[in-house]
Amino acid sequence: MDVLIQTPMQQQQQATNKPIRSLEEAIERCQALGMRVSRQRRYILELLWQAGEHLCAREIYHRLNQEGKEIGHTSVYQNLEALSSQGIIECVERCDGRLYGHISDAHSHVNCLDTNQIIDVQVELPPDLIAQIEAETGVTISEYRIDFYGYKKEG
Repeated sequence: MDVLIQTPMQQQQQATNKPIRSLEEAIERCQALGMRVSRQRRYILELLWQAGEHLCAREIYHRLNQEGKEIGHTSVYQNLEALSSQGIIECVERCDGRLYGHISDAHSHVNCLDTNQIIDVQVELPPDLIAQIEAETGVTISEYRIDFYGYKKEG
C-alpha cells in the first residue's frame, strides 16, 4: 500500500481549491493562506456573508460605520483587494465600478436591469453541451460562469 505524502505547499493548495461555503470557512481560508484576520477584515467578511448580495466598497464602508464598526475608506479598499485577489470573496467588474460578494467559486449571475441587482445562481450545463463546446474549441472546460440579463417580472 502506497502512502501519499504531501508537502505543506501541496496541502495548502489542496485546501485553497475547495469552495468556501460559510463565514467560518472564509476565515479558515485566510488563515491557511497566511493572511492575518484583522478586526477590519473580519468585519468585511461578516458583512458580505450577512448581506448575501453584491456590494460596492462605498456601500460596505457605509454599512459598517452605520453598525458602529469604525473602519476607514482605505482599509475597506485594501482589504477587499486582498480578499478578492486570494479568491476568498468575489469581485465583479462592472462599468460603474466593482461589486463584491461572498461566493468565490464558479457560479453564474442573473443581472436585473431594473434594479442593477446581481443574483447568484448555480447553473449546470448538460454534459453533451460542454462536450460540444470542447470539440468546437479544442479546450477542456474546467469551470464556467454565465451572465444572464433581464427585467423583474410584473405581478
